[in-house]
Amino acid sequence: MSKLVPPHGSATVQPLLVPEAERAQLIEHAKSLTQIPLTTREASDVFMFGMGAYTPLTGFMGKESWHGVCADMKLDNGVFWPIPVTLSANSDTADAIAIGDEVALCDGESGEVLAIMSVAEKYEIDKEFECEKVYRTTDQAHPGVQKVLAQEAVNLGGAVRVISEGEYPAKYPELYLRPLESRALFEEKGWSRVAAFQTRNPMHRSHEHLVKIAVEVTDGVFIHQVLGALKPGDIPAEVRTEAIQAMIDNYFVKDTVVQAGYPIEMRYAGPREALFHALIRQNFGCSHLIVGRDHAGVGDYYGPFDAHNIFDELWDGALQTEPLKIDITFFCRKCYGMATGKTCPHDREHHISVSGTEQRQMLENDADIPLEFGRPEVVTILKKYYAGLKS
Repeated sequence: MSKLVPPHGSATVQPLLVPEAERAQLIEHAKSLTQIPLTTREASDVFMFGMGAYTPLTGFMGKESWHGVCADMKLDNGVFWPIPVTLSANSDTADAIAIGDEVALCDGESGEVLAIMSVAEKYEIDKEFECEKVYRTTDQAHPGVQKVLAQEAVNLGGAVRVISEGEYPAKYPELYLRPLESRALFEEKGWSRVAAFQTRNPMHRSHEHLVKIAVEVTDGVFIHQVLGALKPGDIPAEVRTEAIQAMIDNYFVKDTVVQAGYPIEMRYAGPREALFHALIRQNFGCSHLIVGRDHAGVGDYYGPFDAHNIFDELWDGALQTEPLKIDITFFCRKCYGMATGKTCPHDREHHISVSGTEQRQMLENDADIPLEFGRPEVVTILKKYYAGLKS
């Protein structure tokens, strides 16, 4: 019997990707259906459905679940869920669809059919209500709020059958692990207590310190990076993967960490997204999620430890995966090593801490990255990438 945490809200992981033998017939069937073009966020959600990362959802949410998730973080059946997973269509398209109809969900850029959906609901939402509850702001400068406000007028809810995983399996053959595969890998390694480290950036020494703290108290760490669309200026997954692997190969004990990736698109919802990341990692088999400073935040919309505190608001049984709450990390010249706000008694004048924005500026200007902040093997890879942008 597995010693890993159970999937969220279900006895088993529920991938919605149809067997390969059935896909050609469904693609042919889709030609006769109304085509719904997907945004990059909606397409990434389809891929997450396909791999089972959104267990126990069977498709895009109806109105009751949408409202419950926004207001109380609960689906219509009472199961915990912190962020809406919805699909929108313009009014003319929605008017032409009857309840019970099937529609083809297509990549908004390539037109590839990704899934077939049975429409169970059509409904309008209060977009500002969603933004206020989920993102804690209605500021249109917030990238997550922008996405919500840009949605079409009508939401479609219903079960989906996923036909395609997009480019991910072929583009990232060693990195792309589905929840059933990560669970099998953890079982093979004999891991039962597994901490996930969420990242959309290359790892610097503060990240390294977070992961090493987790290695000390669990069987291993799942370094799990975002493969979906990111903000302009973020480092692409191929470069990030190489940089993270350089960190693993040179500064971690063998077989204490696993690097993988998944096709989610960041929403930058701060505290709510920290909960979402924990729920998803429960499906991947992780017992813990490393939650550091300003997890999944953007700008100054959230306090540095809001993502810590929100876990304390959950009711018993809401979530099995627990947070590993770790304070702000930095190099302290006086301690002469990596430390956190809980372990270092010295003033900030002794700390070396470079923000992601500062690091990008230094790399763009080919400035030296302090050894106390970035490992040289990692910095070399990043400098090569930034030099290529100028050529």
